[in-house]
Amino acid sequence: MLLAVVNVFASLANLGGPDLFWILLIVLVLFGAKRLPELAKGMGQAMREFQKAKNEFTDELHNAGNAPPAKSDVRQPDATVPRIENAPTAHEVPPAPANPVINEQPPRQA
Repeated sequence: MLLAVVNVFASLANLGGPDLFWILLIVLVLFGAKRLPELAKGMGQAMREFQKAKNEFTDELHNAGNAPPAKSDVRQPDATVPRIENAPTAHEVPPAPANPVINEQPPRQA
């Protein structure tokens, strides 16, 4: 099954003049001569829109590093925790002992 799919994709890459002629003839028979210009116009518009979107994306990627950073109108928030006046700072508090002493009591006897 996989080999058949690979063969189909490989044959699509090697389309020549006679192959395209038969494909266009089949499209003409399926859709008719009156709808063929409408289909071509729709495909042209779709290709144009795709090209436009691709170009905009490419320009945005190239100009992303050149744009100045946006200025923020956000102000710094007020402190959410009230400050305690005359509270010791981290430098003034003595560190905890490395080996804390645990009061161990001997087990009670009944």
